[in-house]
Parts: sequence; C-alpha cells; structure tokens
Amino acid sequence: MGTMCLAVPSKIVKIEDNMATVDVGGVQRTASLLLLEAPKVGDYVIVHAGFAINNINEEDALETLRLIREASLTFEPRKHGD
Repeated sequence: MGTMCLAVPSKIVKIEDNMATVDVGGVQRTASLLLLEAPKVGDYVIVHAGFAINNINEEDALETLRLIREASLTFEPRKHGD
C-alpha cells in the first residue's frame, strides 16, 4: 500500500521573511508563505509539501482537525501480510 500526503490546516504562530512557523496540535513546523497574499500571525492556512497554499477560516480549520483526530482514533493499522 502506498503512502498518502494530506494538506492539513495549520495556525500561523510566527512569520519571519517569507517563512511561517505553523502549529498543528502543538507540533510546530515551518512553511513557505510565498503562495499567499498578506498572511498574518493567527491565520489558519492549508499546508501541503512545505507550502501554505490557501487560507481557511478558523471554524473550518478546527472542524477539519477534529475530523482528522476522530479518523485517526478509528484507524487500525493492518498487520504485515494482511
């Protein structure tokens, strides 16, 4: 089975030059802001492959994160050979 990459809503907590520190559930990463117009600290953005690719409103971001957490709780990894 192959791997899948998800675009995940992330909150901008710091901006330096064209790079943001984004937070998802306490995990912080860096993301390029080159594809967005006028991003601000506190904005929620969709991050994919290290780039913030779109803004998302807070309500939608929090609901998406809730659904991702819920799905991860119901996922049971298959054992090798299944």
